Amino acid sequence: MFFDLHTHNERCGHAIGTIEDYIQSAIKKGLDYIGISDHSPLFFHEQDYPNPRYCMAKSDFANYVGEVLKLKEKYKHKIYVLLGVESDYFPRHIELYKNQFKQYPFDYIIGSVHSVNRKSIFDKSRWDLLNKEQQIQEKEAYYSLIQASAKTGVFQILGHIDAMKGYYPAFSSIQTPIIDETLQLIGELGIAIEVNTSGKTKDVGGWYPSNEILERALFYGVDVTFGSDAHIAERIGDDYLLVQQTLQEIGFKEMVFYVEKKRQSVLL
Repeated sequence: MFFDLHTHNERCGHAIGTIEDYIQSAIKKGLDYIGISDHSPLFFHEQDYPNPRYCMAKSDFANYVGEVLKLKEKYKHKIYVLLGVESDYFPRHIELYKNQFKQYPFDYIIGSVHSVNRKSIFDKSRWDLLNKEQQIQEKEAYYSLIQASAKTGVFQILGHIDAMKGYYPAFSSIQTPIIDETLQLIGELGIAIEVNTSGKTKDVGGWYPSNEILERALFYGVDVTFGSDAHIAERIGDDYLLVQQTLQEIGFKEMVFYVEKKRQSVLL
């Protein structure tokens, strides 16, 4: 079974290519399932399209869903197209997002934390003036948001749970027990984390999360899925077979994906 649940397209303003381009790339690469999961709009913002380089417009969301469903039908004899979305977790607005999402037949929703203390997780300047204790606090603030997102019941998958290391590899060396606390909670709640191979395109040069975190995830019984986080169609399914091999070596017996928000498993 070959699947990829985390993909983007031109609607978000920072990816290249149409939804159909990604589906056609997935077919050429022999995928069985392709999940379309572009960035959800900023539903809480007073403007319809406040940040064209970040996510789609509010007024385009229904069009996004409609296009995915239309392409699902068009390609149904070649590949199974899944309707997904990647949603930022904004604690103050979670009910608004929940009400928006329940209007549509999503197969899964990826919950991701992209901002901590009003700064992008990829802004490495945040670390410049922090002492050791402050670095720990910053890391714990990140994982506290991930924990809170897991508790909402909105998300089937949590996206790139150590992506804060993307442009600051030293992030992984900041020691705190909150990672184990977070993984234990995720395991208890039955939510999946993704192995996201887009980290290889950042300074850190490796997947999200690290193998060390995956080993701890296995200990806490956390489900694992796969997403390339492709922003160009050529990256669909990137490193999928290597991810499977690595998960086997760590000790995982299966990977999961979701259809109509129901957990499906793939033996490794």
